[in-house]
Amino acid sequence: MSKSSEATRSALIAAAAAAFDDVGFEQTNTNDIARRAGFAPQTFYRHFRDKLAIFIAVYEGWTLSELDAIASAASPEDLARQTWRHHTNTRLFRRTLRDLSVRNPDVAAARAASRLRQLEAIRLREPGFAKRSVTAQIGVLLAFERLCDAIVEGEFERLGAGQEEAIELLARLVRAATSDRSFKA
Repeated sequence: MSKSSEATRSALIAAAAAAFDDVGFEQTNTNDIARRAGFAPQTFYRHFRDKLAIFIAVYEGWTLSELDAIASAASPEDLARQTWRHHTNTRLFRRTLRDLSVRNPDVAAARAASRLRQLEAIRLREPGFAKRSVTAQIGVLLAFERLCDAIVEGEFERLGAGQEEAIELLARLVRAATSDRSFKA
């Protein structure tokens, strides 16, 4: 792919990410994405077969940001806060991701691949986590992800718990999962 073609593709992905965050997947169309990126509508189809294909490309970029958070976190608290901010900044995108993962096998497969990459990144960074069974690792990742989304969506606050305490709960989950002394499941 030429540098110009790569730049066009990147601009389309950035425009799609912004559109999905602004108005959601269902309200976005490929013409809007192309125009946001500064291109004619037909340019979109030179790089992506449809809106779902670019959604998956946006998700791949989202995953890289999440992997950066895992790699750069200085502590469990830092990881909890970075992930919370990342999910907060992409709230509408995350809602769409959860919905499309249930309805579309391509998105479900992309989400599974993303989670496997996250698990591998955590294993490489945290020897205590790597000692857990695969089932326990998956359980921790899913619990962390769900708790983070619940914080972002305001579920803790609606049930009478504070956001700060909920973020600390995320950090405790990370500490327990990466400790050599925590659960053996």
